[in-house]
Amino acid sequence: MRIVSLLPSLTELVCALGRRDDLVGVTHECDYPASVRELPKLTSSRIPAEATGAEIDALVSEHQGGLYSLDEAMLEALRPDLILTQEQCDVCAVNERTVRRAAARLPGSPHVESVDPRTLDDVFAMFRRVGELVDRPVEAEYLVAGFHRTVRWIYEFITPTRPKPRVLLLEWLDPPFCSGHWNPDIIRLAGGEEVLGRAGERSRRVTWGEIADAEPEVIILALCGFELDRAERELAVVADRPEWRALPAVREGRVALADGSAFFSRPGPRLEVGLRIAAGAMAPALFSSRDTRRGDAWRFLPRP
Repeated sequence: MRIVSLLPSLTELVCALGRRDDLVGVTHECDYPASVRELPKLTSSRIPAEATGAEIDALVSEHQGGLYSLDEAMLEALRPDLILTQEQCDVCAVNERTVRRAAARLPGSPHVESVDPRTLDDVFAMFRRVGELVDRPVEAEYLVAGFHRTVRWIYEFITPTRPKPRVLLLEWLDPPFCSGHWNPDIIRLAGGEEVLGRAGERSRRVTWGEIADAEPEVIILALCGFELDRAERELAVVADRPEWRALPAVREGRVALADGSAFFSRPGPRLEVGLRIAAGAMAPALFSSRDTRRGDAWRFLPRP
């Protein structure tokens, strides 16, 4: 089977299912596992690499659905049997309609599978569906079971009578966006209460007034598409805001900066690590740094 993946999370999933050698093309953003970086890149982005959060937000607002390009000539040359794409977010990857139009012109009529997970259960259904398509159903069930094992492990440390901390997961800072889709599920399973985001709904722009009224006790900054160092540079836009400095989580030094690109933004196998990170950010005394990957995957910000 010759597989093209047009979404980083699907690339990770195909590899986790043991079909890395069948991948023949990926996106310019596919970076995990490291071996996929050598594969042909079928997409490109109009967003400048060093654009600030505010600049990216302005570009997204101006060019809804037109920020990514697909190399159709290369797609034809790769002769895929299966094309994996998404219909979830036109500003995160190539538009599904573009992919289907291109696939319809290819010889052999490759199968196009488009995913749209909204909740964590949807993500698990996606694991199983792709597992069927690539003849790895057992491996798909193993991935789902591994996530549930981690949930049970977390509950060994968190007693039912422990108060749930009020948690705000921010997916963007300038302007602020609360979490959505599967991330409120992640917060719930890690032992917290997401104060603004709603499971199954899109992340949405929120005001600083809403954030202040929510009074979060823990804040997780998991900026969409940003690794740790890149996300840290974005902090300058909020560091001196009085609304930010007055938040309980900020005053108490309970703001966790995480690699959002790897562990929260992508609905793939590494969401299990995101679950561990969330648990560690809420209850750092209960979990070891090694178990939650504190240090390399996330860290607490110093008090202002």
